[in-house]
Amino acid sequence: MSNTRAVIHLYEGDLPDGLDLGPVVAIDTEAMGLNPYRDRLCLVQLSSGDGEAHLVQIRPVHLENKGRSCPNLKALLQNENITKLMHFARFDVALLQYSFDIKVTPVICTKIASRLVYTFTDRHGLAYLCRDILGIDLSKQQQSSDWGAPILTEAQKSYAASDVLYLHALWEKLEALLVRENRRELAQSCFDFLSARATLDLLGYIEPDIFSHKG
Repeated sequence: MSNTRAVIHLYEGDLPDGLDLGPVVAIDTEAMGLNPYRDRLCLVQLSSGDGEAHLVQIRPVHLENKGRSCPNLKALLQNENITKLMHFARFDVALLQYSFDIKVTPVICTKIASRLVYTFTDRHGLAYLCRDILGIDLSKQQQSSDWGAPILTEAQKSYAASDVLYLHALWEKLEALLVRENRRELAQSCFDFLSARATLDLLGYIEPDIFSHKG
């Protein structure tokens, strides 16, 4: 499987009315940093797995009143009939729940899936998995980038899109491995806990972790 040129749509503040991305939507986020209290949400990327990426640029004004000006995006994130497919969902769910004051469920996390079945390696990053499982090389050159810039560069848009374009294909492969190794039910239990895990993170239960033996 080789990289193909994707169609990228960029929106200001919200998804357009009537956009249907199907029952399983790949989602990723970009922020000014890794602390949701300090570093604001700047971009939400979505894909239905059809080779198109939908990027929603979030400016400070869109975060006022917990995203009241983003009704379509918030509705999708809260829709219990739409599964949100993410990589390292723990961060993205926490950021979205904090930014919009919502609960993001149901969720599937390909990083958790990888950790459950790719136990022969300690590499579970998206770039590694896409290369090893799908034969796709992802560029990570824009990973550290000013996502709050008023105008995103073409390189930034391409990077952001790549984080969601291949998640459906990756999940299909990982789910097959989970079934093969009899860990699909265990994975689902982990996915179901993600919203609560994100809430614990936002409350400060990261260190010490309440599940840790330490202390």
